[in-house]
Amino acid sequence: MDTASGGTAISEELAEAAEAQDLLTLGVEEEYLLVDAVEPRAVDAVEDVFDRVPEELRDSVQHEYMRTQIEVASPPQLELGALFDAMRRLRGAVATAAEEAGTRLVAVGTGPAAGPHARLVDRPRYYRMRERFGDLSPGCGMCGTHVHVSIPDPETGVRILNHLRPWLPIFQAATANSPFVGGHDTGYASWRSMLWERWPTVGPTPYLRSHEQYETLVADLETSGAMLDEGMLYWYARLSARYPTVEIRMGDVTPTLDDAMLLAALARALVATLLRDVRAGVPAPDVPHPLLMAAHWRAAHDGLEGVNIDMATREPRSAWRLMRQLFDYVRSELDRHGDLETATILMGRLRANGTGAARQRAVLAQRGSIAEVVDWLAKATRGEQ
Repeated sequence: MDTASGGTAISEELAEAAEAQDLLTLGVEEEYLLVDAVEPRAVDAVEDVFDRVPEELRDSVQHEYMRTQIEVASPPQLELGALFDAMRRLRGAVATAAEEAGTRLVAVGTGPAAGPHARLVDRPRYYRMRERFGDLSPGCGMCGTHVHVSIPDPETGVRILNHLRPWLPIFQAATANSPFVGGHDTGYASWRSMLWERWPTVGPTPYLRSHEQYETLVADLETSGAMLDEGMLYWYARLSARYPTVEIRMGDVTPTLDDAMLLAALARALVATLLRDVRAGVPAPDVPHPLLMAAHWRAAHDGLEGVNIDMATREPRSAWRLMRQLFDYVRSELDRHGDLETATILMGRLRANGTGAARQRAVLAQRGSIAEVVDWLAKATRGEQ
């Protein structure tokens, strides 16, 4: 869970470079779970871990809702390689800090093993959330990935949100990385998605007529009590409350940086492709909300290893075929942003290895215990798998 848009502000120099080349900037936030050094259970250790993060990186590391979680947010980048380097440094530094504190850093959607109910981070806002919304985050917390892509202005951003809606289920399927909870297989590739949907503002972004309507809805939701502030607007894509970006935010945190960088590259290329359509006056498809809900449920259940709904035909199709369709749709913008070669390689790896959920299940089948799954996740998080 995030409670505000993270990251750091784009520098004037980077903004000028992006504008001069007509390219979009990119940033990633990832939430992680802290687990015991030996056992697979989550542990309330965020304060000890945060204190060991190098001082120069602390602006990019944040507390989360539960004391079993920690979050990193990359600076905005123009080049995918620079984003990869920034995220590799953050993952490595926080993983080292976790080990020094007697824990392990694990990139997983929710805790695979049984454990005690986690405590909240000691902040007034989180206590207000617990008081208002009760026990909507049981266990050790939920960990997601959020991708920020720059936009020219909020009005254009709202139109891009409309165009994004039919594409987001396949993004969710590709990030699926939480099949286990309490030591058993839930039957879902992303159990985090099912837990997450209990919050009142979680779901597909509604079809919006204008930025004015967007702001009115935000105000109305606050007045209703369904959220404390704009940071609790948990639509699957939204405008950042702090930065000039669209934020795509429905996915589990992925086990490896390869997965995360592929999704970031595809997100930027998709926003750039849709920006062309917006500027050309192409109307966004008004996909019915119930159909979107069905597609997101299917993504959570199947991941990429099953089927999803083709929004053009409204028929079930192989999720991998839809993933390939997305890749082909944004190919020209991947190329224009200099990401095509890298994205092609990373797409091949994802196809060969499967989603995080598929890999976790394979580890369990081969090694026989949830503890081995958590060991694999800790190594994957560090880039050792």
